[in-house]
Amino acid sequence: MIALIQRVSKARVDIDGQTVGAIDQGLLVLLGVEKGDDDAKAQRLAHKVAKYRVFSDNEGKMNLNVSQVAGSLLVVSQFTLAADTQSGNRPSFSSAAPPAEGERLYQHFCQHCQSLGLPVATGRFGADMQVSLCNDGPVTFWLTA
Repeated sequence: MIALIQRVSKARVDIDGQTVGAIDQGLLVLLGVEKGDDDAKAQRLAHKVAKYRVFSDNEGKMNLNVSQVAGSLLVVSQFTLAADTQSGNRPSFSSAAPPAEGERLYQHFCQHCQSLGLPVATGRFGADMQVSLCNDGPVTFWLTA
């Protein structure tokens, strides 16, 4: 399971011109689910995202997590994170989880983040989404479980 997290001052997801999820300060989480991922990996990654210290303290050092700055998560499914790009000019998605399992684990990840006390907004699994964000820093990290 892969999470590409971006520290944002705001972010939103639109589908067919309608905003379906939006946050102010927090983390945009692009979530990729791979074959072999399970509930335990989703929970480990949710804990990692929740506790990852990427927000600045009073001294300007990255010492605070999303909860400590009263931030939110915007979680967007992105199967392309599971792409194999090692050869050729076209990515292979053979390592991505099948859609039904990917959606189940995406929902499990989001629910676990909520159980950790984080406000969570989402996109819609499998939809054609337009994601807008203001990356604060810019700060972007690739996390795995």
